[in-house]
Amino acid sequence: MNLFSIFDPSTSYNYSLNWLSLIYFFMFIPNMYWIIPSKFFMLWNLMLNFMYKEMKITLKKNINLCNILIFISLFIYIMLNNFISLFPYIFNITSHLSMSLFLSLFLWVSFMLFGWMKNSFTMFIHLTPQGTPYILMPFMVMIESVSNLIRPLTLAIRLSANIIAGHLLMVLISQSSNNLNFKMINLMILIQTLLVILEIAVSFIQSYVFSILSTLYSVETN
Repeated sequence: MNLFSIFDPSTSYNYSLNWLSLIYFFMFIPNMYWIIPSKFFMLWNLMLNFMYKEMKITLKKNINLCNILIFISLFIYIMLNNFISLFPYIFNITSHLSMSLFLSLFLWVSFMLFGWMKNSFTMFIHLTPQGTPYILMPFMVMIESVSNLIRPLTLAIRLSANIIAGHLLMVLISQSSNNLNFKMINLMILIQTLLVILEIAVSFIQSYVFSILSTLYSVETN
């Protein structure tokens, strides 16, 4: 047992049932059977409208508007998985690079294949920013190529690292409760409450950052 054992997905030698948390988010999707929309459904629509307006600014072309549904779905999926992982005894899949790196690599490879096959000239232009001196062009091509190649890795690490950091911080604080007096325990509970609120905000912010950066990467290829 160590501090990172809380992120261990193994529940058996044959199959890990913890990965079934991939489908937990279906429980949070509102239904349409209410005569009067519920508060949860109204909040859901408000959030979706906000994301639509944010992505519509970036995805202006008509060919890109159909991709908004993909990026909004990605935002919802990551956000709900981050949020669900804050409940006790629920496995957090977004803290594993096997999940976050899969999402980022899938999107990045799709963008690169489309960009180099359809807009090769534009992709070459992105390697040398406008106004670059001729003597610096070889170095800029190298720098831009490296920055382009590490994009899926930075997307995945940004998501997983932030989720891991918050969970570890809450575990570290809670482990010290055995040696505290009554007043310090009350202070610890207050700090834990603030951390939970912070983690709820992080679950929204990280999903927003992941989806918005994905839209920006897609615009560069089209």
